[in-house]
Amino acid sequence: MNGDETNNDQKTPLLPIHRSQSMNTFIHSIFSLKNFFTILGPLLCIIICLFVKMNDAPATSTNMLGILVWIFTWWLSEAVPMPITSMSPLFLFPLFGISSADDVAHSYMDDVIALVLGSFILALAVEHYNIHRRLALNITLLFCGNPLNPPLLLLGICATTFFVSMWMHNVAATVMMMPVATGILQRLPSVNRNQPEHSDQLVTNFCKAVILGVIYSASIGGMSTLTGTGVNLILVGLWKSYFPQEKPISFSTWFFFGFPLALVIFFALWATLCLLYCRKGSSRSLSAYLDKSHLKRELDLLGPMAFAEKMVLSVFSILIVLWMTRSITDDIPGWGSFFNGRAGDGTVSVMMATLLFIIPNKKQPGEKLMDWNKCKKLPWNIILLLGAGFAIADGIRSSGLADILTKTLDFLSKTPYLAIAPAVCLISAILTEFITSNNATTTVMVPLLIQIAETMHVHPLLLMIPGAIGAQFAFLLPTSTPSNVIGFTTGHIEVKDMIQTGLPLKVAGIAALSFLMPTLAPIVFGTDKPLNVSRNYLRWCG
Repeated sequence: MNGDETNNDQKTPLLPIHRSQSMNTFIHSIFSLKNFFTILGPLLCIIICLFVKMNDAPATSTNMLGILVWIFTWWLSEAVPMPITSMSPLFLFPLFGISSADDVAHSYMDDVIALVLGSFILALAVEHYNIHRRLALNITLLFCGNPLNPPLLLLGICATTFFVSMWMHNVAATVMMMPVATGILQRLPSVNRNQPEHSDQLVTNFCKAVILGVIYSASIGGMSTLTGTGVNLILVGLWKSYFPQEKPISFSTWFFFGFPLALVIFFALWATLCLLYCRKGSSRSLSAYLDKSHLKRELDLLGPMAFAEKMVLSVFSILIVLWMTRSITDDIPGWGSFFNGRAGDGTVSVMMATLLFIIPNKKQPGEKLMDWNKCKKLPWNIILLLGAGFAIADGIRSSGLADILTKTLDFLSKTPYLAIAPAVCLISAILTEFITSNNATTTVMVPLLIQIAETMHVHPLLLMIPGAIGAQFAFLLPTSTPSNVIGFTTGHIEVKDMIQTGLPLKVAGIAALSFLMPTLAPIVFGTDKPLNVSRNYLRWCG
């Protein structure tokens, strides 16, 4: 090696390519869109707090408005993970003088949150012991028909998903039911083979119907009970927070309204899927690959029910009965009257979940039905989002921002309810399709709708319910809900399939809700009666 070569080696930079890539990566990481929105949230908050002035309003109302813009900017852009954004009221409210740290923290753990925790632990137990799969196969076997009837089989799959999602979160129900649905579809030629010559359009259409049926049935079934979706829980929590002197919405009360509504939308879904995808001749095309013998074989592979499965199913069944009977009617108060109203739906939810950690599973000595390691999949993101919704509702009220919003909505007092209720439902449905999740949409919409209801001099639930349920009509786009994402990633459906099925479903949902609000809601919720005048800002009853 000569001196020139040595000199050249010394002059050669070490890892020049990697240094260039590292610098480019560093620059892109700084000037990324996420970082822009991360800075934009607090920047907008500061601008509003410094330069926005509200007449005859306390400074806390301006601060609360700035905090709302900050939180919603992070929520909508997801620049900061949603669970972390959901915890931001814990430090923003005390720092900006909205409320104390203890008061904010109380919003993150109340009876509604306890209801969510208990029901999710039970759902994890159902998933762990494969009870959902056994239930799905049994019900689907019942609807299969001999010879095979595709519309009837589709009804069985959708009805099973609908029933499962009534008692656990709709995303969990979709995750549980999707393997069952795809397991049935894997026997069909259009799924097993990718070559076009082996594909049958009738079979392909049936595959689309099954996947669409599962994701939409999970969302619809979740509307019927409080445990089916976070939106219902947010609504109930906000009602309790804003109107503490009113009778709280119990599990059974919501069921008497939500179940008929969900049932109407469910049959609209089934009829739509049958018209679009279960064409004439599909029975003959499917019979060669799918019949009762296939389903029986799948069920036999699961074997007989073990002791652990029976116990989990028993605990879940008892919990459902307790939910339904805590508060029935004014004449039949239910078991909750024995505790003078101190026990709630969350009380029994956590109590029954606790039993799972006490009852042995009879598989291993000392092993219980559940242990904490099995609970690592608890959806803390949903729990934190619920807490943030309740905290924001309290902040809007206590800061005085609610009064400011009321004054700006005076023009709505002359708007007829029959016109504004469908409009509210449609606005929520559009927001949840294109902007954000249905939980966040409800958190944003419902406090505003309470102020609109006051301005219109109508019962708040007449607008709160259309706003919350409308946020669940996210049927058009794959990214609208996690359930839609799960179905879309199977590869069986396309965006156009979701639009042509979801559009009539959305119209049917809005029409059904618009009809039931003035007819069934007064019977179930007493929306035709004035509220107890328990807060000075409730002036709607004149």
